[in-house]
Amino acid sequence: MEVWIGRDGERHGPYKEVDIRQWLRSGEISPDDLGWYEGMTDWAPLSSLFPEELRAEPPAFSPAPPAPPYAAAPATSYGSSAVAALEDYAGFWKRLAAYIVDALVLWIPNTILSNMLGASKAAEAYVQAKLAAGDDPHLVLQALDTYMNALWPAVIAQTLLVWLYFGLCESSAWQGTLGKLALGIRVTDLDGHRIDFMRATGRYFGKILSVMIFCFGFLMIAWTQRKQGLHDMLAKTLVLNGRAKDVATSTRRTDPGNSDSSFNA
Repeated sequence: MEVWIGRDGERHGPYKEVDIRQWLRSGEISPDDLGWYEGMTDWAPLSSLFPEELRAEPPAFSPAPPAPPYAAAPATSYGSSAVAALEDYAGFWKRLAAYIVDALVLWIPNTILSNMLGASKAAEAYVQAKLAAGDDPHLVLQALDTYMNALWPAVIAQTLLVWLYFGLCESSAWQGTLGKLALGIRVTDLDGHRIDFMRATGRYFGKILSVMIFCFGFLMIAWTQRKQGLHDMLAKTLVLNGRAKDVATSTRRTDPGNSDSSFNA
């Protein structure tokens, strides 16, 4: 089991359980510090997570434990910030509203591409050819085939545009599209960190699978524990409340397996 430690409004780790127990026995960390591990609903003092270590007597030959190198953070101040940073999931309706804003933002360039690549004219030609074909199924299919062939360049260009829009925005310092910024939400990995372009790309194309199963993957946001859609689960991402620039998420990973097994965060 790996445990995160919370102190002074920051989280550190994760660390191995055996190291946490050793540091509690030696006095290198305070029992008043907060701890959290996968499956917990909220942070709790280390004294309540590992009460047996507080009762354990150190060996007689052990030197006096060093003075704690920090002042323990109050549980209330850190617990609230941790929840806001990692457990304040954006809900279904807020994400839907952000998607609508993004659709409006993309409508103008998509319309321009459609006109430039002849998709609009092809649609008009298809309607006229279908009316002229009447009840002749052969002519109707021929008109449809002509329309689809003319439509593909615009579809490919629009797909590239939308992919780059979502991929670049969600992997940028914004951690979200213009719609997400407007609604005050951001995309992160499972630890609350900024994602890279490859993960943002996987997340975007994961939405195609959600569409193929009658948008069920999007509806999952309404009832999954961490408000994840299918594409979030596939890409291992979260959508959290709070804009990236407004949320201070300070995570420093240290190696607890060093030679002196000291707490260094």
